[in-house]
Formats: sequence, C-alpha cells, structure tokens
Amino acid sequence: AKYDIPSSLLAAQAYQESQWNPKARSYTGVTGMMMLTQETAQRLGVKNIHDPKQSIAAGAKYLDMLEKKVPKGVVGEDRMKYALVAYNLGVGHMHDAMRLAKEMRLNPNIWSDLKQALPLLGEKRYYKTLKHGFARGEEALKYVESNYDYKNIIENCTDAACSVKVLER
Repeated sequence: AKYDIPSSLLAAQAYQESQWNPKARSYTGVTGMMMLTQETAQRLGVKNIHDPKQSIAAGAKYLDMLEKKVPKGVVGEDRMKYALVAYNLGVGHMHDAMRLAKEMRLNPNIWSDLKQALPLLGEKRYYKTLKHGFARGEEALKYVESNYDYKNIIENCTDAACSVKVLER
C-alpha cells in the first residue's frame, strides 16, 4: 500500500523470483524472496535479506524507485510493466529497448510496442548499436508477462491453497 503496488503483483513477483523461498539464491548472486543484489539490499536498508518481510518491503521500494525512472510518456499499467523490465534488466536496458522501438517506428511508450523490441536486445546486429549492449530482452519479456499471468491467477483464486496449487502446475 505504501508504494501503491498491488499485493497480488508483489506476490506474483516473489513467486517468479524465488518461488516464495526466502533463502533462494541464483547463480548471479542475487538472493532472498525478491532476489536483490547485496548492494541493492544494503542501499534499501535491508539487515537480513532472508527475512521475507524485509525482502518484500525492499523489493516493493525498489520497484517503486524504478517506476519513478520510467519516462512520463508511459502511462497507466504500462508504467509498472516497464518498471518490471528495469527490475529484471536494469534501467539502461529498458531505455535501450525504448530507443530501439522508436527506431523501428513503434511507440516506445506503449507496452505492446516495447515488447516487440525487447527480444532484439539479445541480437548482435541490434545490441552492438545500443548504449548498454547485450541484454536478455526475451527473458525480460517473459518475466513481465509471467508476473502478470501469476498476478491474475492469484487474484482469481479464492484462497491461498488455490493459488499455490495453480502456480505449481
């Protein structure tokens, strides 16, 4: 509520990031339910990254910070989708994808157009011309779409057991 982020989206993101495992750790070194880097967690005041309450609060704060870095031309729910791209890839790669969308004569401020550009961040003929270089844009696209799929599942299940059962499929 503090950051005006739906709890169902944060729950979906925590599931996407760690399958709700507070001790999760990836090969890249991110850890906790919201899979934050140690540097980001420290910047956000996290004392124990494995404490679900601290991890989720920090993840929400970080997502809010990223949403504020989304250009003003992006409106509505698309702002959160762009923030999720930045959470997954970084703000620089989000801007690269927007630039690429514009070069493709797409509207860089609309999610349906940006998602056409994102996968191209992983193709050499495109990333060699971009400021921030190579990025797994296809992964970021799937990340955002999966977060919203999980959010919809969570919102449409009537109890927690239902959500867990559906997500485990």
